[in-house]
Order: sequence, then structure tokens, then C-alpha cells
Amino acid sequence: MLIDTLKTLCALPGVSGGEDAVRDYLRELAAPHADSIRVDAIGNLIIEKKGRIPANKKLMLAAHMDEVGLMIRAITDDGYLKFDTVGGIDRRVLIGKPVLVGPKKVPGVIGLKAYHLTSREEEKTVPKLKDFYIDIGAEDKETAEDLVSRGDLVVFDTDILEFGHGFLKAKAIDDRIGCAVMAELLQEPLPMDCTFVFTVQEEVGTRGAFGAAFSVTPDIALVLEGTTAADLPDMPPHKRVCAPGKGPVVPYMDGGTVYDREFFELLRSLAEQGRIPWQTKEYLSGGTDASAIQRSKAGVRVAGIAAAVRYLHTPSSVASLEDCNHMLALARRFLQAVATMA
Repeated sequence: MLIDTLKTLCALPGVSGGEDAVRDYLRELAAPHADSIRVDAIGNLIIEKKGRIPANKKLMLAAHMDEVGLMIRAITDDGYLKFDTVGGIDRRVLIGKPVLVGPKKVPGVIGLKAYHLTSREEEKTVPKLKDFYIDIGAEDKETAEDLVSRGDLVVFDTDILEFGHGFLKAKAIDDRIGCAVMAELLQEPLPMDCTFVFTVQEEVGTRGAFGAAFSVTPDIALVLEGTTAADLPDMPPHKRVCAPGKGPVVPYMDGGTVYDREFFELLRSLAEQGRIPWQTKEYLSGGTDASAIQRSKAGVRVAGIAAAVRYLHTPSSVASLEDCNHMLALARRFLQAVATMA
């Protein structure tokens, strides 16, 4: 089931540049259903699956495997770890968060100077990244170096929880939801030949999608994503992007892409015909793999479907499970429609 797959994917570590566990899981899941599977030089997982009819237009579905995280840059004499962020992370969400460090999954916690030592001036500003550290309980630098190394990736360690009226709390919903939708489609009979691309390094500049688009050379691309909700009570209405629980987000534009107008209208019509609730972005922000795919070679027509996600790029993102199921339903209808296009 889609939600079970999503939970499994969210539990896996996959900071940009270290997507191996996610890729291995998806490859194993797809193997019985795929006609061909390959991994390119940068790490994208590219899967071909034939459908009931040969495609008149080459369709590529894309979702990114990576998540935001941290990377160790130094180990202090006292055995604490200093780090940089990988991808866009608000420093305010870091304090006190549990993490797993490196291939050994060494447990640690992100620390900062004690509050009672903080000056009134410091209270008014967000701490600088250099002021944070990761505590792994090491006695000294030598002990820490036995467990971790500079360059090790760090992933947030957080529970996955269903709560409230059909909501899911987990890390990496962006973009394990897109991966989960594609994994479900891969296991179903398809109306046309499709290429599924699970991309790497989206969070650090859509790097995987750029190479994959040149390799696959699609005519049409459907990008499946998680997107910022910003629907909190104190947010002015004109700055609220979208809201979990109101259906999949069908974007017409974001910070990196103007989506194909015909496909935007098609997705809107398909949603309404199928009685699938949908929404679009009220405030334009962010960007996706669509920006890199759209600009490859002679250009690619791109469409997008996303799930609205609260607290994006934090250890505790929140999405609506109903939105996730509707996202899959709308993607199915899109494939059916594209299969009949001349």
C-alpha cells in the first residue's frame, strides 16, 4: 500500500549524496515489475517499464530520493562534532534534535550553549551554524574519530507517527511521497511505456535531474513532489502557499519553472472529472527537479503534482494521508490521458 511504502521510505537515510539505502529499497521493490533498471554515474535510479501501448511521446516520471541533512566538517579536541548543512535547513529547528551520524549510524544530539548563559542580545538572533555541535558522548577527539569521520553524513532520527485527522509526521516526506507514488505506479499495469527516474541531489541544486533528463531525453515529464504548505494561523492569507488536506497541489509556476499550460489545464480537468480535490499555489515559492528537466537539450514539457507539507525540511514534516492517496489517483489519470495523445 502507498502509505506503508511511504513510511518505509521516510525511515531510510538519504541525505543528498548518500541516497544508497533509498535507492536499494526502490530497486528491489521495482525489480519484479521493470523491463530494465540502471543506475547512472551520479546515482539516479532509472527504470523502464512497458505499458499496454507503445508511447507516442516519451514520458518520464521523476521524484527525488534525497533529503536535507548535515555533514561533519570537524571534530573538536573534546570529541564534539562540528557540521555544515546539506540542503536548505532553518537553523532554528536544530537545537536538541537527535541524529544518526555516518555509516555506523552513531547516535547523537545537536547541542548549543545553555540558555541560562545566553545574553539578551543573543536571544534576539538565530544562532550561527558555527555555534552548534553534535554530542555523541565521546570522551575526546580520539574516541570520536574511532566512530565518525569528517565528511560523514548526518540524518535526523525521528519517529514516524500517524496522528490527528489523517495526518502523518515524519522526516523526508519531501520527497519520499513522490518516490512512494512512483513505486506504486511501477507495480501496476501501465497504459503506456514509461521511464521512472528516482533522482539524487535535488536538495542541493537539482543536480541528478539535470543529468537524467539528458540521458532519458523525454518529450514530457511529470514531477511528483512535496511542497511547502505555510498554512499556519499567523501567516497572512496572501503568503499561504497551500494546505494539507485540500488535495494534491497542481502548480502553474514556482521559483524555478513555468509549467506547461496545457498540462496544467489537463491535470485540473482530470482532477475535477475524477472528483479528486485539488489546489494550486496561492503564493509562489520553491523549486523542483522540473526546472532542470525543462531546460535540458531542446526543452521538455513539464507538469507537476505535489503534496502540501507543513514544516518542510525539518525532522517533523506533516502531510495529509488522504492527499497522498489522491496524488496517486491523479497521477494514474494523467498517464491514461497522455497515453491517448497523438
